[in-house]
Amino acid sequence: MEVFVIANKDRDLFINEQIRAKEVMVIGPNGEQLGIKNIKDALTLSTYAGFDLVLINQNSNPPVCKIMDYNKFKYENKKKQKENQKKQRENNLELKEYRLSVYIDVHDFNTRVTQARKYLEKGHRVKASIRFKGREMAHTDLGKEVLIRYHSALSDCADIEQKPTLDGRSMTMILMPKKEK
Repeated sequence: MEVFVIANKDRDLFINEQIRAKEVMVIGPNGEQLGIKNIKDALTLSTYAGFDLVLINQNSNPPVCKIMDYNKFKYENKKKQKENQKKQRENNLELKEYRLSVYIDVHDFNTRVTQARKYLEKGHRVKASIRFKGREMAHTDLGKEVLIRYHSALSDCADIEQKPTLDGRSMTMILMPKKEK
């Protein structure tokens, strides 16, 4: 049994007369197996049902075809792809990191707060981190206070996604935009 494949740019599945197999396994519109049929009989069944004969798996022996409304199938697939892309965009929001220090000056702190606020308003997440140097490791509580103060300055537009955690010599906290109700 040979299956001839013809170049098919705008469709990823072969339908009706494009199927070149002599015999195919036919699956009905409700998912029931109708058995192995001659291609002419399968096309007659599909036209009688008012649907298209779509080649689902051409690599099996015999090839598997399903009787379905091909345009509806394409429409639903396109809809699913758009929904998946939308979800993927929501999950892949950017993460911007702002570095603070234990002894940060007021103006530097306010500058980083305004920059983070702009970024949060765009819907992205912000990572605030403090790197402890030398003897600052003995006073990690001061770093935690700076991060808490950073969140309180951004509390009108940000929620804490990850609380301040110490990892080696750095302490990080992740802020996310507030959910609109």
